[in-house]
Parts: sequence; structure tokens; C-alpha cells
Amino acid sequence: MIFCFLPKVNAQESGFNQDTKVQTKNELSYYQQRGLEDAQHEQQFKVKSKNEERVFWKEQKQYEKELRKNNRRAYNAYLQGKKEGYAAHHDHCDNHCDHSAYWYQNAGYYYYGYRQPQYENRTPRTSVNTQIGVGVPRVKLGIF
Repeated sequence: MIFCFLPKVNAQESGFNQDTKVQTKNELSYYQQRGLEDAQHEQQFKVKSKNEERVFWKEQKQYEKELRKNNRRAYNAYLQGKKEGYAAHHDHCDNHCDHSAYWYQNAGYYYYGYRQPQYENRTPRTSVNTQIGVGVPRVKLGIF
């Protein structure tokens, strides 16, 4: 009787583990999809002021910080989705994209391509180089 009951217990335990793995896999794909959607939203988001943009990015970083603290695997899946979204945007985003310098600063965290100087959206500065030379008189002292 013990030998008949033992395989059923093991089968139930393995079924429980299988359900847990499926749930975890679905949860990770949810967060990966959420990261991809958030990346697309961030790329299309238009702000009215710099203050609004800073608040938006601060809230986004706070969400990621909380997710990382509560569920590290979900956070990694979320970041993977965001990296994929930013990589896809990088492939077709040239000078025709109108992003702020602050956007490029934050985008560089998700995709290394935005860290390159050509993607930094800086205004060109005019500089004039001048060289001024000042001669110092020499004084020689002699005893004789």
C-alpha cells in the first residue's frame, strides 16, 4: 500500500513544480512585454516643460527601483524588454528624431548606443581661440 501511494505523491509534487514554472515564465514574459511597451511610450512621450520631463523620469526610476526590490527576476525581464525596445528604436532613429538631452541621458542606461557622442543632443557652441603673449623683462644683476 505504501508503494502504491508514494508514486502518486511524487507525481503531484512534480505537477506543482511544473505549474509554478509556467506561472513564473508567464510572469516574466508579462514584465518583458511591459518593459517593451514602456520603452515605446518613453520614445513617443512629448513633454511641455523640462520640469515635467524630470518628474516623469523620476517616477519611472522609482517604479523600477520598487520592482527590483520586490521581484528581482521580474525586474531583469522588464529591463530586457526595455533594452529590446530601445535597441529597435536606435536602429531607425537618426537626426530626424526629436529627443531632449535629458532623454538621451536616460536612454543611455537602457541601450549603450545612446551613450555615443553623436547621439548627444547638444546645441553647437561657437568658440574663439586667442593666444596672447606677454613678455617678461629680464633683469640681470652683476657685482662688477
